[in-house]
Amino acid sequence: MASAVQSMRLCLRAASRRAVTPAAVASRPRLAMRSFSATPFQCQPAAEKDDLSEIENEIEEIDASEEIDPAELQRALELMQQDGDFKKARQLQERVITSIGSNFTEAMRSSERPNRFWMDGEPDSDLIHAETNPDRFDEDDILSLGHAKFEEFREYREYARIAAWQMPLLSKLATPFEAPTAKEPLRFRYTSYMGEFHPAEKKVVVEFSPRDLPLDEAQQQKLRKLLGSRWNPETDIAKMSCEQFEHAAQNKRYLGDLVNKLVAQAKDPTDMFEDVPLDTRHHTFKVKPKFPKEWRMTEERQRFLEDTRQKALLLDQAKEEEGTLVNGAEKVNAFFNPPITTPKIADMATARLSQSLSKPPQRKHQPLMRR
Repeated sequence: MASAVQSMRLCLRAASRRAVTPAAVASRPRLAMRSFSATPFQCQPAAEKDDLSEIENEIEEIDASEEIDPAELQRALELMQQDGDFKKARQLQERVITSIGSNFTEAMRSSERPNRFWMDGEPDSDLIHAETNPDRFDEDDILSLGHAKFEEFREYREYARIAAWQMPLLSKLATPFEAPTAKEPLRFRYTSYMGEFHPAEKKVVVEFSPRDLPLDEAQQQKLRKLLGSRWNPETDIAKMSCEQFEHAAQNKRYLGDLVNKLVAQAKDPTDMFEDVPLDTRHHTFKVKPKFPKEWRMTEERQRFLEDTRQKALLLDQAKEEEGTLVNGAEKVNAFFNPPITTPKIADMATARLSQSLSKPPQRKHQPLMRR
């Protein structure tokens, strides 16, 4: 009993000791072995210092007053060892202590660094795999390029069917062309991209000629001066565009109001800009060469050429009769196709040798003249 009391005293003294600061000792993970529960883990509050001192005093009083017989203690230990529940509890305690130690060792052990490349063998979340339950390829199908070509043919055939069966039906909706009247001097041009949204769709262009507006000559000249660089002096057409608003209808309305303001300013008789010259420096006049009038084919020129050709033909006939006409085709054929001549046979070595071995020519002996 004394040993148990001494152990209790040491435990109480250890519990009453001040805790070590975290800066002095490194923090370690705390492992708690507890059964599965839906409630959070709760720690028992620490005992106060006064309570610990009272418990130590009570243990010291019990230790001093009672004396334990050694024989009785030995008999109690033997009975405890014979108890089956005590043995099971002791084995369970050893098993729990062993498992706690192994778990603590595994937790504190640093994980080994794998000897492989980075992200090797791990699935890529950004890569789209189309091989989820892929069908087995039995070598009985064409390649992807072939399927793409067939899809192109299907598209061609679809448009061919539309042109053959649906396009002729649009002729019922055709209306005859009507030229714009004098009340419609403005020509608006829009840009549309079929089937998609484009930021250039809001742009609207207006074209008009000052001659088509209800203005006299002086007012038309003033309007040309007000238009400035938007007026083309060669075609006498003014062009303006607008794309500052979100919708094309708004830009068209703005251009219509702007043309009305220009017409109103041109009709204002207070200042007709007669002292301001018409500026055309913004336009580059391109000189387009024209066919000379002297080179044009007139009836007189045509008769002269026919007479010249007739005279040349008569001159050739006269030379042909005399035999002095040079035929160019014959000259060319004679040059490229020369007459075939028999080549000379080369002298053989035997012929030259026979000539050298022939008898020398006999000399005529002349009688000697004696003096």
